[in-house]
Amino acid sequence: MINVGIIGGAGYTAGELIRILLNHPQAEIAFVQSSSNAGNLISDVHTDLLGDTDIKFILQPDFSKVDVVFFCMGHGKSKEFLHKHTLPEHLKIIDLSHDFRLKKEGNTFVYGLPELNRELIRQSTRIANPGCFATDIQLAILPLAAARLIKDELHIHAITGSTGGGQEPTPTSHFSWRNNNLSVYKAFEHQHLGEIKESLQQLQPDLNHAINFIPVRGNHTRGIFASVYTKFDGSLEDAQKLYQDYYESHPFVFVSKTNPDLKQVVNTNKAIVYLEKHGNKLMIVSVTDNLLKGASGQAVQNMNLIFGLEETMGLNLKAVAF
Repeated sequence: MINVGIIGGAGYTAGELIRILLNHPQAEIAFVQSSSNAGNLISDVHTDLLGDTDIKFILQPDFSKVDVVFFCMGHGKSKEFLHKHTLPEHLKIIDLSHDFRLKKEGNTFVYGLPELNRELIRQSTRIANPGCFATDIQLAILPLAAARLIKDELHIHAITGSTGGGQEPTPTSHFSWRNNNLSVYKAFEHQHLGEIKESLQQLQPDLNHAINFIPVRGNHTRGIFASVYTKFDGSLEDAQKLYQDYYESHPFVFVSKTNPDLKQVVNTNKAIVYLEKHGNKLMIVSVTDNLLKGASGQAVQNMNLIFGLEETMGLNLKAVAF
């Protein structure tokens, strides 16, 4: 049994992580830390867990009692936490923040996208979980980069649900503003572009084409819908075979011949990828749940890999069609 600790347990990603781990056959939650909710029941904050657990948030965790800890804190907080605390050498870390995703001198974290780094993840003790937009967009493009077939600029339009901005209310996340509304933000300069470019260059080292990314705030709660297009010389059948071969051994990515929608993946750890050919351009649609495959579900997928478990264990989550 894997004993699990969670730091920063009050946010959306932590809530989803707790929900998965409570039903994971090889994991047991030892503690959930929260500075603002210490002493309160988890179900007082994550109300969907009422009746599922009587665990309370704690303030000071005991790391000697856990095998792995998930960091679910805000960006910048994980690095700060590690500077202030000395953790046991045996302890494995899966960080859901942006702090360790980019390759920098002294960074010992492995980038935790299983469809890119599965074998490295299996051998690692520190994982930087990818960003939600980055996960969805990379799954749309990785097979092209692996075949070194990105020969022109990439054009990306992606819409995310309001949970992607975290639990703390902001002017662009509260219901009256978000409902029946759309807006572009951080066009061409979103923070996830760095990790996307690093991953693509890992597969296609000579890649120097622009990655044009237009992120959009959607008026839905969860899910990312991305469409990508770029020049492609082959046929649609060539592209479909390329993608099917690449994802054949990856249990959560499905190459569909039918144009997908968000409801197929919301509440699951699935990614659905769909291809169309228009003239000399290949269009790729990729859909994921930003809180699961884009965050907590992928984090558990990484935990399974680190501990030598079946990659899909505890992640048989079902979509709700209506």
